[in-house]
Amino acid sequence: MIRALVSVSTNERDARAWVVVDLAALVENARFLTARSGARLLPVVKANAYGVGAVAVSRALESLDPWGYGVATVEEGRELRDAGITRPILVFLPARPERFAALRAARLIPTLGDATALHDWRTAGGPFHLEIDTGMSRTGVRWDEVAALADALDTPDFDGCFMQFHSADAQDGSADAQLTRFHDALGRLRRRPRLIHVANSAAALRGAAFAGDAIRPGLFLYGGEPADWLPAPTPVVSLKARVCAVRRLRAGERVSYGGTWTAAADTTIATVAIGYGDGLTRGYAGRGGQMLVRGRACPVVGVVTMDFTMIDVGSGPIAVGDAATLIGSDGDAAITLSEIARRSERVQWEVLTSLGARLPRIYR
Repeated sequence: MIRALVSVSTNERDARAWVVVDLAALVENARFLTARSGARLLPVVKANAYGVGAVAVSRALESLDPWGYGVATVEEGRELRDAGITRPILVFLPARPERFAALRAARLIPTLGDATALHDWRTAGGPFHLEIDTGMSRTGVRWDEVAALADALDTPDFDGCFMQFHSADAQDGSADAQLTRFHDALGRLRRRPRLIHVANSAAALRGAAFAGDAIRPGLFLYGGEPADWLPAPTPVVSLKARVCAVRRLRAGERVSYGGTWTAAADTTIATVAIGYGDGLTRGYAGRGGQMLVRGRACPVVGVVTMDFTMIDVGSGPIAVGDAATLIGSDGDAAITLSEIARRSERVQWEVLTSLGARLPRIYR
């Protein structure tokens, strides 16, 4: 039983706008990654599984026997525990002493990245993972300063070690350089942890050389394409909304706030019940934004408003209640996640995590 994520209708027939999640496709993408990398799964389900639904995603992936799950915060980990997830849950946010009690209470594994946190955590004991910074320059202990922690890391509680690639999707040699730094740092330690995990989606797609013991996929699981030179995933997420009004416009009449779009000829405008309050960008029309209605691509016109977006359907058939597709397929036409990201001047991760909480997630 999948818990409802929002307090709005999850019935596609009466929904204003909604997200459809194909859980079978998600599992298929996960299987592909494990086969290609030869490593076990440590799926990244932070930020509500990139907006897809952390509980639903984690339950769907249980069939693949993942090592555990990765989250950003204690609260995200507690949500999985409350939903009955019993596998290890790794919290990526560097742990501070004031959060240790909450981590232990929810049976979460902390990420440690400095000597003070490492000393304080070891006082009471418990498994932990160490993050090594090999060039991301964000969090973790620097690769060339790890030797100073060798004594503190010589403990059975040293359960895992990881790093973050900054450009695993690029063919510029940087990923190889970071991986070399990581293994050099590990070589300075007295003890190898039980689990080495370095690969995000792009690195996992590059094969076993980048995999380690476990892979941490995110974007690819949810149908995103890390790079055009890497294998493409099976689409997972569709975004749809209802046409709520239809009107004829005469040549010269304007649409939306500021009157930024003017009809060049008589046409039909359909208003779709979705807007920037749901995660669209206000200037989507100016970047070539489209929606699919009855298998046809219709351009977005005028600025996107908080709750509504207008499209030009020309002389084609349209009716109130029709479903417009913003991500996904309609007949022979399709709009991919990477396409809407490009037209929104966003990255795919941002598009997914921007899908608002008032959009119900419907699982199939």
